[in-house]
Amino acid sequence: MSGHHVSRRVYFAVGFALLVLFLLTVGVAYIDLGPFNIVVAMAIATFKAILVVLYFMHVRYSSRVTWVFVSASFFWLVILLVLTLSDYATRGV
Repeated sequence: MSGHHVSRRVYFAVGFALLVLFLLTVGVAYIDLGPFNIVVAMAIATFKAILVVLYFMHVRYSSRVTWVFVSASFFWLVILLVLTLSDYATRGV
C-alpha cells in the first residue's frame, strides 16, 4: 500500500494553525461570554481535533472506508456532547 507524501510545508502550516487556535482558546478564556464560554471553547477544540485527524492521522488522504469510520466516530462524539451539554444547560444555578 503506497502512502501519500505530505510536504513539510503542510505540516508546518497545520502546526501554526493549531498554535494560533491554542492562543485563541487562551484569549477567549479571559473573556466573559456568559453561558457561551463552553460553546466557544468546544467549537475551537472541535476545529483543532479536525485538523489533527485530517493531517496528522492522514485521514485526508485515506480511503472512503476510513472516512466512514471517522465520520461515524465524530457523529457519536457530537451525540455525546449534545447530551452532556443539554444536561448542563438544564441544571439550576
